[in-house]
Amino acid sequence: MLGNSNGLEIIACNVSGEVLAKVVSGDVDGAVLPIENSLHGSVAEHYDLLLELPVRIERESLLRIRHNVIAMPGVRLSEVRRVMSHPVALAQCRRFLNKHRELEVLPFYDTAGSVKHVMEAGLRDVAGIAPMLAAQQYGGEVVLAGVEDHAANFTRFHLILPESSVQDPVDANKMSLAFAIDHRPGTLVAALERLTAAGVDLTKIESRPVPGSPWEYVFYVDVRFESKEIADAAVAALQGHCRMVKELGRYVAA
Repeated sequence: MLGNSNGLEIIACNVSGEVLAKVVSGDVDGAVLPIENSLHGSVAEHYDLLLELPVRIERESLLRIRHNVIAMPGVRLSEVRRVMSHPVALAQCRRFLNKHRELEVLPFYDTAGSVKHVMEAGLRDVAGIAPMLAAQQYGGEVVLAGVEDHAANFTRFHLILPESSVQDPVDANKMSLAFAIDHRPGTLVAALERLTAAGVDLTKIESRPVPGSPWEYVFYVDVRFESKEIADAAVAALQGHCRMVKELGRYVAA
């Protein structure tokens, strides 16, 4: 639990389900969750949570991701025997890890949390892979900077609020939707054709399995639109064709 210059209180959680549970219960005002990385792809669990819970996307933002090897002050890279970080971060640093096969790789619940753990436990043979801010926050030292595979490494984040507290911005031009269709030939194509006919621009489509219904899927789409009327028409078009439609949020594209 941390304070910052904006007067916000940041509450750390171990897993994403706990994060959104706090939003639903009202223990926090909102949550920021990553939804997609330009190298690693989508964060599947977060799509599931957005569908299951009474929450809504209020905003999106893009963040340039730069990963660093962070250790106790004075520790050199040659002294490090193990590195830990979130599995998504580790997947973005494959070239570094392949080059240093002598390092044991340990998945951890969080990037910054890995540095916090190293510092609190006083581990001089372990380093975390995390943003620079983690070193500044927990007193670590950057042993090696910029170990991500590609410089063009961006993560898209969503600001998530309780469903009842969100008012769509008047200048919204992007919408996220989830829908399920009957398991018959052509139903997905028909759904996408209805979006096209409504006048929206489909920018992303993702599928997730339906628990308990093997080989059936929920589809998640992002669309761009020029007016509220076009967005409304797209939702209505899907509702007339799909057995389930949930609007996850309307917001200004980052």
